[in-house]
Amino acid sequence: MVIYDLTPEECCKILERESLGRLACVRGNQPYVVPTGFAYQSAYLYGFSALGQKIEWMRANPCVCVEIDTVISLNRWSTVIVTGQYEELPDISDWNEDVIDAYESLRQRSLWAQPAYISAIHRAPSERPTLVYYRIHIDKLTGRRAFPDVAEAAAAGFGTSA
Repeated sequence: MVIYDLTPEECCKILERESLGRLACVRGNQPYVVPTGFAYQSAYLYGFSALGQKIEWMRANPCVCVEIDTVISLNRWSTVIVTGQYEELPDISDWNEDVIDAYESLRQRSLWAQPAYISAIHRAPSERPTLVYYRIHIDKLTGRRAFPDVAEAAAAGFGTSA
């Protein structure tokens, strides 16, 4: 197996096609990692969630990390790591430009709102959660891609001088 670093442009292409990642946040000295849906637009990852531990922790410490991967096999995969800052968007009842951008980006992804709404419908109306749109300002993008061997990497344009 050979592993190559991805360029920022290659990382962005992965973000454009994927919609599920793992979000890491920290409160105090305790890390917390959860699967999360997202939509990538320019300098942001947009997300939507019911108010809960993830949102509370990001409110307390906006430094976050998101890992996105595509695994074809144990020796053929790609991964992107996004580090950035959480920003909660205004209440969804206030459809300002930022919330509209988040909604328009997310709604292009299949089942984007399902986890938040499913958690809401299984609760009594008096216990229904607050729904939150947010975005992560991307500070840094890194990524890697693995191939079974040098020949396959070269066929994909990696490991050759351009």
